[in-house]
Amino acid sequence: MATAVELFGADLRLLGDLERQNDRDAGSDLFITKRAVTASFDSDPIDLETIAGRENLQQALLLRFVTRRGELAILGHPDYGSRLYELIGELNDQTRRNLAKLYTLEALGAEPRVKRVLSVTATQNPADRTRVDVAVKLIAIDGPTPLDFVFAVYSGAAVSP
Repeated sequence: MATAVELFGADLRLLGDLERQNDRDAGSDLFITKRAVTASFDSDPIDLETIAGRENLQQALLLRFVTRRGELAILGHPDYGSRLYELIGELNDQTRRNLAKLYTLEALGAEPRVKRVLSVTATQNPADRTRVDVAVKLIAIDGPTPLDFVFAVYSGAAVSP
């Protein structure tokens, strides 16, 4: 049986919080980590932090959600991304929250490492009425353990729930 790293790969860590991510904090820098001291380095060696396995899948999905669909077409990936950016400036009403769910499901459907989507919910954040919290629960290709995470989408306009 393949390991999680073989199934989901490894990449550089671009997001600090994989459990509660939002589109206003899409990652702006690389993370670093302290490397174990070896004979070839005298002082505090640092290295780029990596992420692997299921966490790599989670980061990849979050990056897909915050990337505009078509933005990477010039690099040969015209269908990569999501349509969540279309909600910017729209009212945060039930119709737009349903669209957030639809656009999230579309993006999840394009990811081959997602075996099955168990649920996607989009709710207005009680503390910030311009924010939609999208909760995702899915089964990845590695087995039955669900992967859960929440990310925020900011509509820019508030309405009552």
